[in-house]
This record gives sequence, structure tokens and C-alpha cells, in this order.
Amino acid sequence: MKKILALAMITLLCLACLCSCSGKKFNANIGIDTTDHKLHDVEIVIENYGTITLTLDETIAPITVNNFIKLANEGFYDGTVFHRIIEDFMMQGGAPKSGESTPDTIKGEFANNGIKNPLPHVRGVISMARTSVKDSASSQFFIVHEDSPHLNGDYAAFGWVTSGIDVVDKICENTPVIDRNGTVLPADRPVITSIRVITD
Repeated sequence: MKKILALAMITLLCLACLCSCSGKKFNANIGIDTTDHKLHDVEIVIENYGTITLTLDETIAPITVNNFIKLANEGFYDGTVFHRIIEDFMMQGGAPKSGESTPDTIKGEFANNGIKNPLPHVRGVISMARTSVKDSASSQFFIVHEDSPHLNGDYAAFGWVTSGIDVVDKICENTPVIDRNGTVLPADRPVITSIRVITD
């Protein structure tokens, strides 16, 4: 009887541990098989908020991923901010710091620019910001807060959040903005401490 009770206790403890850990992991519901894709893990550390871990898919968007990794490895993103935040839509950051020049622009890897990109703009996906010019993306990126299918085919999605979606939620829900475009005043902009590549 004691052995049965001990086994029951161990089972309950394991289940409790699994339940407590499950909330920490998040995988965007991208709906595509990435088994044979070339993937890279990165961490975005945001001052006063925490860490967002993402997987970047080089197979889907090689130019975009390599550009992002290059900038991260150069320390370009360290000290940059999220300057545009719209709750239930996305948070945008990665603009050059004052005095820095904008990096070279890259090819827009999305369907309406002649590049097949099956990665949808669902909650937790990271994608490249750009102007109305299709090949104008450089360093600025955004993380989707809630599913935004209207972006599919027009922006280069290149990865997804695997943990830290709660950090995205906190930033999107709590950062004050001054207009409907999500403009954040300098004093309120969440600061990116660093972006680091975990696995090449």
C-alpha cells in the first residue's frame, strides 16, 4: 500500500511539474512541416520585461534570416527599441539608434514579390517591416501579437516565438501609445538589451 501511495505521489508531482512548465513554452501555429528546414534559435532580451526566444527558418527566408543574424552578431540591435506597438496586432522595433546609418535593404521574401513564403502571420510570428517599396526591408522587424492574415503574401515572415509569448503580451498590452498607429514616446519605448544567436 505504501508503495502504491508513493507511486501516486510521484505521478502527481510529475504531472504538476509538466503543467507548470507547459505555460512557459509557445509554438506559433504555423501549420507547415519544418522537419528538414535549416533553423536557428535566437534570444531577444528586453529591459524590464524578460526574454523572447524565437526559431528562425532559413529554408523559408534565407536572405532575411541571414541579414537578421548578421545584424544580431554585430551587436546592431543592442540598445534599439520597440517604437511602434499596436495591441492585438504587432510590436515593431529594430530601427537604427541615433547616429547610426540604416543597413542595406534586402529582397522582400514574400509571395507578392515573386518569392514563395508559406509562413503565415499568426500569433508569435516574426516578420520584416518595410515601406511601400517591396525590397525596402533592412533592420526593422515586428512580432505578431494576434493572428493577422491580411499581412500574408505582403511581408517576409521568417520565424516564430518558442518561449516568452507572455513578454510579447505584456509589451503590447501595457505600453502606452499616443495614436492609432501605435507610436510610442521615447521614454516609454521597451529597450532591446541584446539579440543573441543561440544555435547556428
